[in-house]
Amino acid sequence: MAANGGRGEAVAVLAGAERRLCLTLGALAEIETGLGLEGLSGLAERMRALSARDLMTVLAALLRGGGERALADELGRASVDPREAAEAVAKAFAAAAG
Repeated sequence: MAANGGRGEAVAVLAGAERRLCLTLGALAEIETGLGLEGLSGLAERMRALSARDLMTVLAALLRGGGERALADELGRASVDPREAAEAVAKAFAAAAG
């Protein structure tokens, strides 16, 4: 699976398979809502110290942005390593930054 760099996509291995993640506008709005943020000003600060619940919220939004809705919807029951999850989130934000 190849990532579309022009779209800001990233590919990461989660739950034993390659998954596409993307920080779309919809994903960003979902992250703001899920983390209880009012705009982007607090996002960088919050990203420095994510709780497990926060990590799942962010990862699910990025997976939905990448078209991986099935895993995003089942993330609480999926076999996703926390380290892999954190690395996938970091890759997605790096890809979005270009």
